[in-house]
Amino acid sequence: MDEVILVDGYNIINYWDELSKLKAESLAHARERLIDIMASFSSLKGIQVIIVFDGHLVKGGVRNSEFVSGVEVIYSGEGETADAVIEKLMHQLPPNIKRVYVATSDWDEQRIVLGKGAIRFSARELLLEVQRLHKEAKKLYANNNTHKQPLDSLINLNILEILEKWRRQ
Repeated sequence: MDEVILVDGYNIINYWDELSKLKAESLAHARERLIDIMASFSSLKGIQVIIVFDGHLVKGGVRNSEFVSGVEVIYSGEGETADAVIEKLMHQLPPNIKRVYVATSDWDEQRIVLGKGAIRFSARELLLEVQRLHKEAKKLYANNNTHKQPLDSLINLNILEILEKWRRQ
């Protein structure tokens, strides 16, 4: 993939109604849901996704990362904000990355990443893009499933006769 989107995880969770409501019940579930949504987004759009969650207030927290459903998930360490991690990542990306997007509604962070050549997505713009891709995929799936064929229409007649004999025994 030659495009990457860096997502400020908690910023998006706080701005999307679905995730914000889920966060009120369980922050872990809100994170998992965002990861699921962005994994689908990655597949549909053909873009690498990196989600960064703040860990700067976690005493003794150490920066770590993992891959979940093809999405890289990074938790910043104690004293390190998601914004700082995103800015560092922008400098560490391999040279084959042609386009970098950053998803955040933090105005200061948007200005910084724009100044470094990234394309910004506000939380609202990202949500609209996710919804658009979901609708396109749903439409494509519906169009491809209009010509369903029963399995027996795809099987050789001789094999179908043999299977029918077995069934009747």
